Amino acid sequence: MTELTVTAKSNSNNLLRRDVRFLGNILGEVLVHQGGNELLDIVEKIRETSKSLRSVFLPELFADFKGIISTLEPDIRHQVIRAFAIYFQLVNIAEQNHRIRRKRDYERSAGESVQPGSIESAIQDLKERNITFEEVQEILESLSLELVMTAHPTEAMRRAILDIHKRIADDVMQLDNPTLTFREREQLREKLLNEVITLWQTDELRDRKPTVLDEVRNGMYYFHETLFHILPEVYQELERCLSKYYPGHHWHVPTYLRFGSWIGGDRDGNPSVTADVTWRTLEMQRKLAVREYQRILREFMKYLSFSSSIVSVSDELLQSIEKDREHVTLKKMEIWHNEKEPYRVKLVYMLAKMSHILDENMTGSERYQSPEEFIEDLNIIDRSLRFHFADYVADTYIQKLIRQAELFGFHTATLDIRQHSQEHENAMAEILLKMNVTQDYAQMSEDEKIELLNNLLNDPRPLTTPYQEYSDSTEECLEVYRTVFRAQQEFGVKCISSYLISMSEGASDILEVMVFAKEVGLFRKDNDGSVVATLQAAPLFETIEDLHAAPEIMRKLFSLPIYREAVSAMNELQEIMLGYSDSNKDGGAITANWELQVALKDITAVGNEYGIRLKYFHGRGGSLGRGGMPLNRSILAQPASTIAGGIKITEQGEVISSRYSLKGIAYRSLDQATSALITASLNARYAETESTEKEWEEISSSISAASQKKYQDLIFRDPDFLSFFKESTPLPEVGELNIGSRPSKRKNSDRFEDLRAIPWVFAWTQSRYLLPAWYAAGTGLQSFYQDKEENLKVLQKMYTSYPFFTSLIDTLQMALAKADLIIAKEYSLMTKDDKARERIFGLIQDEFNLTKELVLKITGQQDILDNQPVLQESIRLRNPYVDPLSYLQVQLLNELRELREQEQDDDPDLLREVLLTINGIAAGLRNTG
Repeated sequence: MTELTVTAKSNSNNLLRRDVRFLGNILGEVLVHQGGNELLDIVEKIRETSKSLRSVFLPELFADFKGIISTLEPDIRHQVIRAFAIYFQLVNIAEQNHRIRRKRDYERSAGESVQPGSIESAIQDLKERNITFEEVQEILESLSLELVMTAHPTEAMRRAILDIHKRIADDVMQLDNPTLTFREREQLREKLLNEVITLWQTDELRDRKPTVLDEVRNGMYYFHETLFHILPEVYQELERCLSKYYPGHHWHVPTYLRFGSWIGGDRDGNPSVTADVTWRTLEMQRKLAVREYQRILREFMKYLSFSSSIVSVSDELLQSIEKDREHVTLKKMEIWHNEKEPYRVKLVYMLAKMSHILDENMTGSERYQSPEEFIEDLNIIDRSLRFHFADYVADTYIQKLIRQAELFGFHTATLDIRQHSQEHENAMAEILLKMNVTQDYAQMSEDEKIELLNNLLNDPRPLTTPYQEYSDSTEECLEVYRTVFRAQQEFGVKCISSYLISMSEGASDILEVMVFAKEVGLFRKDNDGSVVATLQAAPLFETIEDLHAAPEIMRKLFSLPIYREAVSAMNELQEIMLGYSDSNKDGGAITANWELQVALKDITAVGNEYGIRLKYFHGRGGSLGRGGMPLNRSILAQPASTIAGGIKITEQGEVISSRYSLKGIAYRSLDQATSALITASLNARYAETESTEKEWEEISSSISAASQKKYQDLIFRDPDFLSFFKESTPLPEVGELNIGSRPSKRKNSDRFEDLRAIPWVFAWTQSRYLLPAWYAAGTGLQSFYQDKEENLKVLQKMYTSYPFFTSLIDTLQMALAKADLIIAKEYSLMTKDDKARERIFGLIQDEFNLTKELVLKITGQQDILDNQPVLQESIRLRNPYVDPLSYLQVQLLNELRELREQEQDDDPDLLREVLLTINGIAAGLRNTG
């Protein structure tokens, strides 16, 4: 068995090398075709020199390397940049395809054995641990995972480029087809050559920032291409495994895995997201769902040709057709004239009712009023098919569509609304002033605000009036709530159910949203004392200070009877979001991770006090500096006691395209996520606490405190740091890459506090420091280690037995592996103040060396990432190709900034080259922000 697996892995890796070489050769042909042999020779010389430098760093070779790059003519330089950038795009495609191939190879070679981390491995584990059928049902009922797509601007690729990638990926997959003839292989190669030429001749840069609706369309692409088809298959696999290991039971897994979206609902710092844009987003989402159902129903027309001359269909089906005839008017061309094919007759009426959803003139029974009506029609068909023993058709086609309707409804994805707390306070202050309730709401103490807002919530009278004029910002604030109310009437209550409040710093921030919800009917207390709530105010705790305050804020809210009743109306569930990005920017990677861990446990304890289940929404970014990690690992990283109410996780930028562009990868990612969710739920039920865990928590706390001080000494207290950061990274230029509709700053300000976490991380990643992902970790670890062998043994034991610490150290390893301070030093030379540069870069270099040394001591490894050889090898192979882009970027930034300092007009070609290097490095490191 082991021999088989090793052989399979070896063969599989050979195929990856084959694909990379194959695509590399095609790119070489394109370079000759488009730029002549001279271009290919220069690219090859730079590549070979870069590889040699990575093998053995020789100062004279390094000088030659920089000399080659610095003497490139602009025309050639432009093409060299694009050659390396496109090479990475092709390598990424090959690696993504290889992940799918590895899974298939494993399944072929493993036979009856089960792939680790799969759904089947999790269900098999339940069976082997003697978990009963009843307990499995309870676990399934408790599962909840919502993955929320955001429009955070971290996807550097244009949609047109991603479409070409998809075509290339599909074609490269065909190379594995053993039945291809010689001529077919030649045709495939020609097709791929044409696709790479198209890629070369397509502009990778956007000529304008995308609009919010552009971003909505981009998000919808993944539902249309992948998720609509893959998500029900994940459910089918779970039900298959349950039937295999727990036979004799009919399994219909409750809805536990779904997708949501912020795109078109997240208005925090983005004035382009208006109430009208939110409404149009919901319309677009509904249209996508309806079009998908129409397509599937038309497909069913092929398969449901059963004749009543041969089989007996159910009376229930025939009665439903008669009912449709009474209420639904068909166009002449839509009528199915063969009455002996009742399923096709029924499908025609279903298609009509589905299309009428998009027709504003159609009301009542002419159209489906809800997804439940649609599902009932499908169930009627399902029952009738089983009546005449067409179970296979029912299981294969109808059950899948029923699951799709349960998952996507008529709204595709639940849209979250998000806004900054300050916007609510400003609107509330204006309304209260105009209604003569209080003259200066903003200056009231927190306790006074809570008392006032509590009284307003208990008062049935409205606070606003249509006869009063408000400022544009306040009117827009109110219009958002009116839109949510209207949307719930039109698209169903599930279309929007959460309103997230950024920078929640007090209970009043949450209560303000509830008062606005009350104004439009999203919250009310009836005369009989019952409370109706269809929108939940969900706090977002982002900074270290907010995380500290969070438990007491929630206690204050839960202690208010009106708030407690509102939570009861939302199924005794309170959603709370925790921000990984701003907490990391605020306190560094070690402290952010520790404080989030503490906050999770402390807030959960408050929820338990009041008998309230908590659903945590983890605002993870794609990059290491913003909490990024594989989806299954992020689920397993949560403390076992905190997952009972469900988990939400953001899916951002390049993470969305890397996980959900290809069906095979999307399936494997959701397969692993489901497995992790079941495992985490099992662990929560049978949690075993290490006797030393309390001691380990105290050690982690002390490490965090030392790390935070070291981090903040540099980031917040060093007077030269901000200038160093702006000058030694491409921060200003990152803002000119048109990758998102949202501004890079919350306010038009140069203050560090107003800089968003995404450009903060993006700039450090581009310049190869990756500073937010590791800085101050070494100092924190050293504060406990203190060069004492007995302390090192404690840290080593924590690494092997304490999940929080294991995850922390392994994430540090990834950051250290991707960082490169030799190249980062080149970026540092752009800093004008020599003394400040030497001092600050020296601090960074010393901390990097210390962190690396201690991580290796704790893990007992020879090299960073020895525990993840596949990733280690990928980074090792990529670096020689990323390095030239980094050195070119430094040169171009120097030239561009010199022009700007002389107040000369920008050279558009120079700026374009800078932006191309940004795209290329992002592809090479597989990370932006």
